[in-house]
Amino acid sequence: MIELLKNTRKNLMTGVSYMIPFVVAGGILLALSVLLSGNASVPDKGWLADIANIGITGLGMMVPILSGYIAFSMVDRPGLAPGIIGGLIASNIGAGFLGGILSGIVAGVVVFYLKKIKLPSSLRSLGPIFIIPLFGTLIVGVLMYWVIGQPIASLMTALTKWLESMGTGNLVILGLILGAMIASDMGGPINKVAFSFGSAMVGTINPATGLPSDTALTIMAGIGAAICIPPLAMGLATIVAPKKFSVEERNSGKAAIVMGLVGISEGAIPFAAADPLRCIPANMIGSAIGAAIAMVLGAGNPAPWGGWIVAPVAQNPLVYILGTLIGSVITAGIVIVLKKPVIEENLQSVGQGDDFDLDIEIM
Repeated sequence: MIELLKNTRKNLMTGVSYMIPFVVAGGILLALSVLLSGNASVPDKGWLADIANIGITGLGMMVPILSGYIAFSMVDRPGLAPGIIGGLIASNIGAGFLGGILSGIVAGVVVFYLKKIKLPSSLRSLGPIFIIPLFGTLIVGVLMYWVIGQPIASLMTALTKWLESMGTGNLVILGLILGAMIASDMGGPINKVAFSFGSAMVGTINPATGLPSDTALTIMAGIGAAICIPPLAMGLATIVAPKKFSVEERNSGKAAIVMGLVGISEGAIPFAAADPLRCIPANMIGSAIGAAIAMVLGAGNPAPWGGWIVAPVAQNPLVYILGTLIGSVITAGIVIVLKKPVIEENLQSVGQGDDFDLDIEIM
């Protein structure tokens, strides 16, 4: 068990290496659809909506692939089904990429112990293609739904009530909190609570003006700025300090910048998944500061979206962009200082041939 978990970083990097094409393909297609629509939102009709749906589908595969190939790196091919299905469950229960990392590791551990069970010789050939995937998937699925799912639901409820009880008296504190929440798990439960909080506020129209309140616009400006800071920062870091990132990360850094500009925070997930202890705190610090700056200096965002694409409709757009730039530079700087130079290595697990030897006799 301890030996299995010693290679956690290698396992994470394997999962990330397989996940990156889905992030890039899905993210760029979604970004293009939003950009070409001319609106700060996902198009909902016409051919652009089809392109957006293709991109959303690609991004939806991100967490399952990450989870599946973490398990694959740990226990080879028998871990794929439990890992990928566990990752799908993580997405369905709103656990985000952190849930995907957890499900991948859990799947690897479960399959590791299932492989130790000695089967009768008549069933041995069915182990890697039937028995282990079946029972591994069942165990991982039960754990994800019953052990992990309920705490996540309770967390989202508690965070929502906490935000609603805070009020808007101190924009600095509120901006710091919302920015950090947005960047903490990038699409996970904490991010969703903060984004839903801002979206609900800008969705509440003042009957006297026909517009959201100034406070609502300010809050959404902070959230919109925080959304784009992690991918912009990761892309910037790969340009400034390329030796601290793998070739795949440097390539995905370019896509991350594009996704950040149009408000798709998932562009930073490959970096956070590969090095969570350094990248996630850095993302949270930069996004918190960037959001607070945008809010305190008077930016406003009427669109429930983020990135520079909302700047044309934002109040004080230069202030809004300034907040994203300062936050991005801070995050990139922290990551560059904390990360060590990367030594390239082959991160793909080598399949073990005897796992799939089928002992079939033709009578």
